[in-house]
Amino acid sequence: MCVFAPIHITHCWHIRLKPDACCGCEQPQLLASVTLRILFAASEVFPLIKTGGLADVVGSLPSALMAQGADVRIAVPAYRDWRSRVETPQQRLQLSLHGHTVTVWEAKHPQLDAPLWLFDCAELFDRPGDPYHDAQGLPWLDNGLRFGLFSEAVAIAAEARETTGFDTDVLHAHDWQAGLSLPWLRERDGLAAGVFTIHNLAYQGNYPASLCQALGLPAQWWQIDGVEFHGELSQLKAGIVYADHVTTVSPTYAAEIQTAQHGIGMAGLLHARSTHLSGILNGIDTEVWNPQRDKSIAYRYDARRVTAGKRANKTALQQQLGLTVDDAPLLIGVVTRFAHQKGIDLLCDALPTLMRHPLQFAILGNGDPFIAATLRAASEQAPGRIALHEGFDEALAHRIVASADVFLMPSRYEPCGLTQMYSQRYGTVPIVHHTGGLADSVTDTTEQTLADGSASGIHFLNADVGGVLYGIERALQLREDSRAWKAVQRTGMARDFSWAPIATAYLSLYRKLINQRRPAL
Repeated sequence: MCVFAPIHITHCWHIRLKPDACCGCEQPQLLASVTLRILFAASEVFPLIKTGGLADVVGSLPSALMAQGADVRIAVPAYRDWRSRVETPQQRLQLSLHGHTVTVWEAKHPQLDAPLWLFDCAELFDRPGDPYHDAQGLPWLDNGLRFGLFSEAVAIAAEARETTGFDTDVLHAHDWQAGLSLPWLRERDGLAAGVFTIHNLAYQGNYPASLCQALGLPAQWWQIDGVEFHGELSQLKAGIVYADHVTTVSPTYAAEIQTAQHGIGMAGLLHARSTHLSGILNGIDTEVWNPQRDKSIAYRYDARRVTAGKRANKTALQQQLGLTVDDAPLLIGVVTRFAHQKGIDLLCDALPTLMRHPLQFAILGNGDPFIAATLRAASEQAPGRIALHEGFDEALAHRIVASADVFLMPSRYEPCGLTQMYSQRYGTVPIVHHTGGLADSVTDTTEQTLADGSASGIHFLNADVGGVLYGIERALQLREDSRAWKAVQRTGMARDFSWAPIATAYLSLYRKLINQRRPAL
């Protein structure tokens, strides 16, 4: 008996399916040419709101998916002043959830291809500060409630095709702030496939068990194979457990988080889900990060003019930051958060030894007060050699990437990382700890990789002071061989870090998941 006929009649996918062979088909398959409708759910999206790399991914991947024929919506909370940043908002849905009214607006942002779905609940999201912290930098005490309620509203909206006009095929939730959307989707017998992406396992959204009652979570979810995690509600775990497939932002990170060293208490769960877990490396915006068109840098260049271009930019940056104008020292760029994860404390500890070498540092970032104070003192002790700019400045970040000879990323762990990709685009040789996305996106320079033309940077194996010293000393040695140095620069500049191949990989995953779910429909 052909199982295609009932599906053809009863489900809204009927115009998008075909039988493998009419009458006697094994199972209907989704046509590769069919438009997939994807709903992204996340706590931030660039350029509307950004605190980190998550916003860049959610702002860029939908455009790449749409370029390959998908139809995408981006669900995000409606933070303070959202109306002034979007165009033509139209109400799509209004919900009453646990004493809160949530209004879903669809709007356009001039720099985004995908329409936004803004989840408006003033008492939860119309607040000063950033999405997670108040104006003094302290976490909002009700973050678990805020994003738990957002997640439930997303799941409802994903199934509200009659009112939204959007028939969701795949709900793609990002990080713990959207984690509960996936069990809610299943609880509502949602037809959409569910994908959950872990951008950083360290942020788990763990809250007291009492939050379950405030969010009205079904009692059966509270179990070891559900949302319970050491006596607390884990919204990250909810996403991992209830997703049809879990992705991370690099293949190496997907393997690392299944180990005790990097699993942060969830290694066993992730290993148990290993057949439904994969890593897909993030991409970058190759139009924004393009040395041939970058308006933020002093001198634009391509691979043919990389030596002259970088020398001109180096001089301009040295003048701007008060560094001694001299092409001889190896200029090391650092653009990062001052945090333990990023390993900047290792650089601080290595500085006394490093200052014996012909080096300069251009450092941009903020974060941990102790690290900031240490770097501030170092810059005062070595004027002309260490320049520190505290805070974040997008234009200065571009100038450092374009001007530095090398770019240092000593992260203890790095799910993906983007700046090592930016630096390669600009012919700036990355020095990276061999971990996560750094290992996947930078090819270490060895005799073999120089010979086969794949070398694009420098790895060091140990996340300690010795590792940092070793990586920088290797860079000094490599620079002495001008032919090898230029080869590494040009290889990096030729690499494709665009979103197009990443979008292709996700579309393939989406179609596979839809077809796997079809027998249950």
